[in-house]
Amino acid sequence: MSISAAKQSAQEKRYTYSDYATWPDYPRYELIEGEAIKMEAPSQIHQEILVELGRQFANFLRKKRCKVFLAPFDVRLNYKTLDNTVVQPDLLVICDMDKLNGKHCLGAPDMVAEILSPSTARKDQFIKFRLYKQAGVKEFWIIDPTRRVVTVHIMENGTQTTEYHSDAETISVHVLPGCEINLADVFEEAPPLEPEKEFPPELLHDV
Repeated sequence: MSISAAKQSAQEKRYTYSDYATWPDYPRYELIEGEAIKMEAPSQIHQEILVELGRQFANFLRKKRCKVFLAPFDVRLNYKTLDNTVVQPDLLVICDMDKLNGKHCLGAPDMVAEILSPSTARKDQFIKFRLYKQAGVKEFWIIDPTRRVVTVHIMENGTQTTEYHSDAETISVHVLPGCEINLADVFEEAPPLEPEKEFPPELLHDV
């Protein structure tokens, strides 16, 4: 086999949870439909946002039925079928305790939140969104530290609605009635948006 063919074969290798379970904890990987995706270390602002978000959820859920977890925490989205997709959402909420086995989540959490970074933006916004929707996640938040916005996808009863929230808003959590998240506190440490540049009047003219 040629070097190029061997390289291609290695790239096409697919894994399941039984393989994943034998790997060391670090470096961290996710399994996306059998493909091993190495995870980069999160940035400081990513962690600051995650800690504040987790704090607000944890305060609300204290002594309540549902639980909140922060990454790294394995979620085996399709464990009943191919068992080849294991993800580690930044934040997840689980209300069905039967999905917890002391080690990971079996099946879809009720809610998932992902904080975008340059290396994960495409995966989080498109690939993982599709996987979460297929698995039955009811609410999916995409948090953008650069634009300081949160996109909320609500998926129930075969329908999907999408909401967009700015950094000055307070969001009601759909799957947790009564829970409200203050985005001003979530984005407190995120760099402020730069004001839009104004062109000198002499450069403005009809095209």
